[in-house]
Amino acid sequence: MRFKKGQTAIEFLILVMTLLFLFVILFYAVNERVSDLKMEKLAVSLNELALSVQEEINLAESSTDGYMREFFLPQNVNGYDYTAEIIEGYIYIKTNDEKNAVALPVAPVLGDVQIGSNLIRKENDVITLN
Repeated sequence: MRFKKGQTAIEFLILVMTLLFLFVILFYAVNERVSDLKMEKLAVSLNELALSVQEEINLAESSTDGYMREFFLPQNVNGYDYTAEIIEGYIYIKTNDEKNAVALPVAPVLGDVQIGSNLIRKENDVITLN
């Protein structure tokens, strides 16, 4: 079987294009998986942060009068800026791009949680933050 130079060049081009197409598909699949894992990690971190605030409030609620404790919330979560607030018996933590959020129930609290240092107290059966 004899090949002409043009036929060999076309076959080589088809082979290169097929490999390039497969590489692009593989790159896209890996990139999607990495993105999904990053979002999953962010969701878990936000949930852990909300649980830590909920636990601090629950600890204050179950303690006796005079309880006082300082706890900290980090400036960002996995590189994302976020806000945290207590509204109508729930701790809400959401990223500033509003793509991820967590809400957990908490005991009644006066005041609000803030990024950074927080002081929680219980006096006369009333829990106050900051």
